[in-house]
Amino acid sequence: MAGGPLQDDEAFFRARGFGQTIGFGERPALLIVDLVKAFTDAARPLGADLDAQVVASNLLIDAAHDRGIPVIFSSVSYSDPKLRDAGIWALKQKGTASLMASGDGPELDPRLHFRPGDAILMKKYASCFYGTDLISRLLAGRADTLIITGCTTSGCVRASAVDACQIGFRPMVVREAVGDRSAAAHDQSLFDLNAKYADVVSLEATLHYLAAIGHNANAT
Repeated sequence: MAGGPLQDDEAFFRARGFGQTIGFGERPALLIVDLVKAFTDAARPLGADLDAQVVASNLLIDAAHDRGIPVIFSSVSYSDPKLRDAGIWALKQKGTASLMASGDGPELDPRLHFRPGDAILMKKYASCFYGTDLISRLLAGRADTLIITGCTTSGCVRASAVDACQIGFRPMVVREAVGDRSAAAHDQSLFDLNAKYADVVSLEATLHYLAAIGHNANAT
């Protein structure tokens, strides 16, 4: 049986030289994108079942803590009652109202292994780089690699990975630790990220890398 559209795309892109491996660098930081109550509670307007992604993220958080690697969480929060601090994005999705600072939507999922000393970025838009001090934090720590988990794959994860690539950090998107409301959007975003902007890596490979920090996967 012939392969489906995704398999055909993979073969086409591979033949054109897309999807080369960037490889882990020497100084990583871990970014957990928007695993907050508004997104991890499937009953809320912006929510989805992200239980598996929380578990996978915690494995990475624990490994990063053990190795003294910076751990950075992000959230989205709006304080203006009329959502003027969300700009025109608020016109696109009604669920933005569930991220008001006056509610608990922006709070980190309590299952996450956050601990004092970890950073929390508060943002207004998709990318964790836009309107935050993330670049300064990474440069201050001399990071060259950004390991990315969280949600959503097609939204804030994708935007953050593309920006990381554009700025000069190695984006490593951990397949088992990112999720989306739409399986189709999730799969397509992982395909496109791996083809053009980031390495989509396994949880196992990332944990191995963190356990042997300083090892570059491309080095021989």
